[in-house]
Amino acid sequence: MFDSYNRHINYLRISVTDRCNLRCEYCMPAEGITMISHADILSFEEILEVVRHAVSIGVDKVRITGGEPLVRKGIVSLVRMIAEVPGILDLSMTTNGILLEEFALPLKEAGLQRVNISLDSVDPEQFRKITRGGDVLKVMKGIEAARNAGLDPIKINCVIRQSPDELQARQVAEYCRKNNLQIRYIREMDLENGEFYVVHGGSGGDCARCNRLRLTANGMVKPCLFNDLEYNVRQLGARKAIELALENKPACGTINSTGEFYNIGG
Repeated sequence: MFDSYNRHINYLRISVTDRCNLRCEYCMPAEGITMISHADILSFEEILEVVRHAVSIGVDKVRITGGEPLVRKGIVSLVRMIAEVPGILDLSMTTNGILLEEFALPLKEAGLQRVNISLDSVDPEQFRKITRGGDVLKVMKGIEAARNAGLDPIKINCVIRQSPDELQARQVAEYCRKNNLQIRYIREMDLENGEFYVVHGGSGGDCARCNRLRLTANGMVKPCLFNDLEYNVRQLGARKAIELALENKPACGTINSTGEFYNIGG
């Protein structure tokens, strides 16, 4: 399917929860967040309905995100349900890796094909500071489990302030080189002020090439991360919400004054 700017839209990013087991400095405020009520979070059946309608009009690539998707109870079952939808060619997940050692093999067996893992520092103390308490060794064990399970390729998402030449980023790059991992540098962004950048090693942030729609955990189809437009699947129905998001997808991102990375999926 094509939007009004003739961009081929074939990618749906699904945030399954706004919960996370880390509190990264650039994602969540130190005082915490007001979480979405469980009643407002889409059920697996509702998510599957959106996926089926999206695939029927041209989506063939799906990524599961959060928050942290592995804290969503039953996540392996959801992956299996999505993987069984005919027409999906690429099924992936973005995770912080903390729980991946436990979930990598079940996810692969359920039909997940590949993972992106967040890793902003390989220094234990720096990682603990950035994530406000995280254990980088758990992430590394998760990366190894993903490799052993056959989730391929494994891509590392490294958030930078300005440049890949920063010390933490260079250390992560060296770790990736030694472990045959692909690295993507994601510069810190600001939704409210409309500050976004093209991902080094990826296509995110390149408005002219954007091929995605987003489904939030509480059922909003968003045509753009840096825009307040959203369409409620519970009120409009999955197909109509998707169609409206496609029809109104803007040429370029501007600002987002109503959402946050942790509840949209980044």
